[in-house]
Amino acid sequence: MNLNFQQSAHQLIVYDADCMQQPEADWFDAEYWRQKGAIERVAPGRGSSLMLDTPFGKAVLRVCLRGGWAAHLSRDQYVFTGYYRSRPVVEVNLLARLRSLNLPVPQPLAGLCRKSGLTYSGALLTRRIEPATTLADALGAGHQGEIAWVEVGRCVRRFHDAGVVHPDLNARNIVLGADLGAVGDIYMVDFDRAFVRAGAVRSFSANLARLKRSLRKFWPEIKEKELSAYWQEFKAGYNKAN
Repeated sequence: MNLNFQQSAHQLIVYDADCMQQPEADWFDAEYWRQKGAIERVAPGRGSSLMLDTPFGKAVLRVCLRGGWAAHLSRDQYVFTGYYRSRPVVEVNLLARLRSLNLPVPQPLAGLCRKSGLTYSGALLTRRIEPATTLADALGAGHQGEIAWVEVGRCVRRFHDAGVVHPDLNARNIVLGADLGAVGDIYMVDFDRAFVRAGAVRSFSANLARLKRSLRKFWPEIKEKELSAYWQEFKAGYNKAN
Protein backbone atom coordinates (compact mmCIF):
# COMPACT_ATOMS: atom_id res chain seq x y z
CA MET A 1 0.00 0.00 0.00
CA ASN A 2 1.04 3.57 -0.65
CA LEU A 3 -1.04 5.92 1.51
CA ASN A 4 -1.07 9.54 0.38
CA PHE A 5 -2.89 12.59 1.71
CA GLN A 6 -4.72 15.25 -0.27
CA GLN A 7 -5.76 18.32 1.74
CA SER A 8 -7.73 21.38 0.68
CA ALA A 9 -9.35 24.23 2.60
CA HIS A 10 -11.97 22.19 4.46
CA GLN A 11 -11.26 18.55 3.81
CA LEU A 12 -8.64 15.83 3.80
CA ILE A 13 -8.62 12.62 1.76
CA VAL A 14 -6.31 9.75 2.59
CA TYR A 15 -5.98 7.28 -0.27
CA ASP A 16 -3.96 4.39 -1.63
CA ALA A 17 -1.98 5.86 -4.51
CA ASP A 18 -1.46 2.34 -5.88
CA CYS A 19 -5.24 2.17 -6.56
CA MET A 20 -6.10 5.76 -7.50
CA GLN A 21 -4.19 8.88 -8.50
CA GLN A 22 -6.57 11.82 -8.06
CA PRO A 23 -9.37 10.97 -5.61
CA GLU A 24 -12.49 13.12 -5.81
CA ALA A 25 -14.73 14.20 -2.94
CA ASP A 26 -17.75 13.11 -5.01
CA TRP A 27 -16.63 9.50 -4.66
CA PHE A 28 -17.80 9.62 -1.03
CA ASP A 29 -21.29 10.82 -1.99
CA ALA A 30 -24.00 8.17 -2.44
CA GLU A 31 -25.95 10.41 -4.81
CA TYR A 32 -22.94 10.66 -7.14
CA TRP A 33 -22.85 6.89 -7.58
CA ARG A 34 -26.64 6.67 -7.78
CA GLN A 35 -26.67 9.05 -10.75
CA LYS A 36 -24.05 6.92 -12.46
CA GLY A 37 -26.06 3.75 -11.85
CA ALA A 38 -23.07 2.29 -10.00
CA ILE A 39 -24.86 1.11 -6.84
CA GLU A 40 -25.30 -2.64 -7.07
CA ARG A 41 -26.91 -3.17 -3.69
CA VAL A 42 -27.25 -1.78 -0.18
CA ALA A 43 -26.04 -3.81 2.79
CA PRO A 44 -28.12 -3.56 5.98
CA GLY A 45 -26.73 -2.11 9.18
CA ARG A 46 -26.31 1.16 11.01
CA GLY A 47 -24.45 2.78 8.13
CA SER A 48 -26.20 1.04 5.21
CA SER A 49 -23.03 0.36 3.22
CA LEU A 50 -23.28 0.72 -0.55
CA MET A 51 -21.83 -1.93 -2.86
CA LEU A 52 -20.39 -0.08 -5.84
CA ASP A 53 -18.99 -0.84 -9.28
CA THR A 54 -16.41 1.92 -9.78
CA PRO A 55 -13.64 2.79 -12.25
CA PHE A 56 -11.20 1.57 -9.58
CA GLY A 57 -12.98 -1.75 -9.11
CA LYS A 58 -15.67 -3.23 -6.89
CA ALA A 59 -15.86 -1.16 -3.71
CA VAL A 60 -17.88 -0.52 -0.58
CA LEU A 61 -18.84 3.00 0.51
CA ARG A 62 -19.64 3.45 4.19
CA VAL A 63 -20.63 6.83 5.57
CA CYS A 64 -19.65 7.40 9.19
CA LEU A 65 -22.89 7.46 11.16
CA ARG A 66 -23.60 7.58 14.86
CA GLY A 67 -25.60 4.97 16.72
CA GLY A 68 -27.26 4.89 20.13
CA TRP A 69 -28.08 8.03 22.10
CA ALA A 70 -25.54 10.15 20.19
CA ALA A 71 -27.59 9.74 17.01
CA HIS A 72 -30.29 11.93 18.57
CA LEU A 73 -27.80 14.82 18.58
CA SER A 74 -26.51 14.24 15.05
CA ARG A 75 -26.37 11.24 12.76
CA ASP A 76 -23.30 12.21 10.77
CA GLN A 77 -21.49 15.06 12.55
CA TYR A 78 -18.58 14.58 14.97
CA VAL A 79 -16.55 17.03 17.02
CA PHE A 80 -13.50 18.05 14.99
CA THR A 81 -10.20 17.60 16.83
CA GLY A 82 -7.93 17.33 13.80
CA TYR A 83 -7.99 15.63 10.42
CA TYR A 84 -5.64 12.85 11.44
CA ARG A 85 -7.79 12.00 14.46
CA SER A 86 -11.02 11.76 12.46
CA ARG A 87 -12.73 8.37 12.23
CA PRO A 88 -12.25 7.68 8.52
CA VAL A 89 -8.57 8.65 8.51
CA VAL A 90 -7.88 6.62 11.66
CA GLU A 91 -9.70 3.62 10.19
CA VAL A 92 -7.79 3.72 6.90
CA ASN A 93 -4.50 3.83 8.80
CA LEU A 94 -5.62 0.98 11.07
CA LEU A 95 -6.69 -1.21 8.15
CA ALA A 96 -3.33 -0.60 6.47
CA ARG A 97 -1.59 -1.63 9.69
CA LEU A 98 -3.70 -4.78 10.08
CA ARG A 99 -3.05 -5.81 6.48
CA SER A 100 0.69 -5.42 7.11
CA LEU A 101 0.20 -7.98 9.90
CA ASN A 102 -1.49 -10.34 7.37
CA LEU A 103 -4.83 -10.11 9.17
CA PRO A 104 -7.92 -10.71 6.97
CA VAL A 105 -9.44 -7.24 6.60
CA PRO A 106 -10.73 -5.31 3.56
CA GLN A 107 -8.23 -3.32 1.55
CA PRO A 108 -8.70 0.39 2.34
CA LEU A 109 -9.00 2.54 -0.76
CA ALA A 110 -9.68 6.01 0.62
CA GLY A 111 -11.17 7.99 3.49
CA LEU A 112 -12.64 11.49 3.59
CA CYS A 113 -12.85 13.94 6.48
CA ARG A 114 -14.87 17.07 5.64
CA LYS A 115 -14.69 19.91 8.21
CA SER A 116 -17.62 22.25 8.89
CA GLY A 117 -17.00 24.72 11.68
CA LEU A 118 -16.39 22.78 14.87
CA THR A 119 -17.58 19.46 13.45
CA TYR A 120 -16.79 17.09 10.62
CA SER A 121 -18.41 14.34 8.57
CA GLY A 122 -16.66 11.43 6.95
CA ALA A 123 -16.84 8.35 4.77
CA LEU A 124 -14.70 5.38 3.82
CA LEU A 125 -14.11 3.41 0.62
CA THR A 126 -12.79 -0.16 0.81
CA ARG A 127 -12.25 -2.93 -1.70
CA ARG A 128 -15.22 -5.31 -1.81
CA ILE A 129 -14.63 -8.88 -0.65
CA GLU A 130 -15.95 -11.30 -3.28
CA PRO A 131 -17.50 -13.80 -3.34
CA ALA A 132 -18.68 -13.52 0.22
CA THR A 133 -21.61 -13.52 2.60
CA THR A 134 -21.88 -12.19 6.12
CA LEU A 135 -22.24 -14.58 9.01
CA ALA A 136 -25.61 -12.94 9.70
CA ASP A 137 -26.86 -13.64 6.17
CA ALA A 138 -25.65 -17.25 6.35
CA LEU A 139 -27.62 -17.71 9.57
CA GLY A 140 -30.69 -16.02 8.10
CA ALA A 141 -30.57 -18.41 5.15
CA GLY A 142 -30.48 -21.42 7.48
CA HIS A 143 -26.89 -22.41 6.69
CA GLN A 144 -25.73 -22.64 10.30
CA GLY A 145 -24.84 -26.32 9.90
CA GLU A 146 -22.59 -25.54 6.91
CA ILE A 147 -20.61 -22.75 8.57
CA ALA A 148 -17.03 -23.62 9.49
CA TRP A 149 -17.44 -22.54 13.12
CA VAL A 150 -13.97 -23.74 14.13
CA GLU A 151 -12.42 -21.55 11.44
CA VAL A 152 -14.52 -18.56 12.53
CA GLY A 153 -13.18 -19.03 16.06
CA ARG A 154 -9.60 -19.25 14.78
CA CYS A 155 -10.10 -16.05 12.79
CA VAL A 156 -11.36 -14.07 15.80
CA ARG A 157 -8.47 -15.41 17.90
CA ARG A 158 -5.95 -14.15 15.33
CA PHE A 159 -7.20 -10.61 15.87
CA HIS A 160 -7.15 -10.93 19.65
CA ASP A 161 -3.63 -12.37 19.57
CA ALA A 162 -2.62 -9.23 17.66
CA GLY A 163 -4.27 -7.07 20.35
CA VAL A 164 -7.11 -5.89 18.09
CA VAL A 165 -10.27 -4.82 19.93
CA HIS A 166 -13.30 -4.60 17.61
CA PRO A 167 -15.96 -2.59 19.48
CA ASP A 168 -18.81 -3.90 17.32
CA LEU A 169 -17.99 -7.56 16.77
CA ASN A 170 -21.26 -9.02 15.54
CA ALA A 171 -22.48 -11.45 12.90
CA ARG A 172 -22.72 -8.71 10.26
CA ASN A 173 -19.07 -7.82 10.66
CA ILE A 174 -17.73 -11.32 10.04
CA VAL A 175 -17.61 -12.15 6.33
CA LEU A 176 -17.35 -15.69 5.00
CA GLY A 177 -16.00 -16.77 1.63
CA ALA A 178 -17.84 -18.88 -0.94
CA ASP A 179 -17.40 -22.06 1.15
CA LEU A 180 -18.73 -20.37 4.32
CA GLY A 181 -15.25 -20.23 5.79
CA ALA A 182 -14.45 -23.91 5.28
CA VAL A 183 -10.98 -23.12 3.92
CA GLY A 184 -10.33 -20.32 6.39
CA ASP A 185 -11.60 -17.71 3.92
CA ILE A 186 -12.97 -15.41 6.62
CA TYR A 187 -12.69 -11.64 7.08
CA MET A 188 -13.55 -9.09 9.73
CA VAL A 189 -14.96 -5.73 8.59
CA ASP A 190 -16.05 -2.30 9.93
CA PHE A 191 -13.22 -1.15 12.19
CA ASP A 192 -14.76 2.16 13.19
CA ARG A 193 -13.49 2.96 16.72
CA ALA A 194 -11.38 -0.23 16.77
CA PHE A 195 -7.96 -0.09 18.40
CA VAL A 196 -4.93 -2.23 19.17
CA ARG A 197 -4.06 -2.92 22.79
CA ALA A 198 -2.07 -6.00 23.68
CA GLY A 199 -3.43 -8.02 26.59
CA ALA A 200 -6.87 -6.34 26.67
CA VAL A 201 -8.40 -9.52 28.10
CA ARG A 202 -11.60 -7.90 29.38
CA SER A 203 -12.22 -6.26 26.01
CA PHE A 204 -11.67 -9.56 24.21
CA SER A 205 -14.18 -11.26 26.53
CA ALA A 206 -16.67 -8.47 25.84
CA ASN A 207 -16.10 -9.01 22.09
CA LEU A 208 -17.04 -12.68 22.39
CA ALA A 209 -20.11 -11.94 24.52
CA ARG A 210 -21.30 -9.37 21.98
CA LEU A 211 -20.80 -11.82 19.12
CA LYS A 212 -22.80 -14.52 20.88
CA ARG A 213 -25.66 -12.08 21.54
CA SER A 214 -25.73 -11.18 17.85
CA LEU A 215 -25.96 -14.86 16.89
CA ARG A 216 -29.17 -15.07 18.91
CA LYS A 217 -30.45 -11.99 17.10
CA PHE A 218 -29.81 -13.24 13.56
CA TRP A 219 -30.55 -16.95 14.07
CA PRO A 220 -34.09 -17.77 12.84
CA GLU A 221 -36.19 -19.76 15.33
CA ILE A 222 -33.15 -20.24 17.48
CA LYS A 223 -32.79 -23.33 19.61
CA GLU A 224 -30.46 -22.73 22.54
CA LYS A 225 -29.14 -26.28 22.49
CA GLU A 226 -28.22 -25.94 18.81
CA LEU A 227 -26.55 -22.59 19.38
CA SER A 228 -24.56 -24.00 22.29
CA ALA A 229 -23.24 -26.84 20.15
CA TYR A 230 -22.01 -24.54 17.38
CA TRP A 231 -20.66 -22.05 19.92
CA GLN A 232 -18.58 -24.87 21.39
CA GLU A 233 -17.12 -25.46 17.92
CA PHE A 234 -16.36 -21.75 17.67
CA LYS A 235 -14.65 -21.79 21.08
CA ALA A 236 -12.64 -24.88 20.10
CA GLY A 237 -11.25 -22.92 17.14
CA TYR A 238 -10.75 -19.82 19.27
CA ASN A 239 -8.77 -21.75 21.87
CA LYS A 240 -6.49 -23.39 19.31
CA ALA A 241 -3.02 -21.95 18.92
CA ASN A 242 -2.60 -20.22 15.55
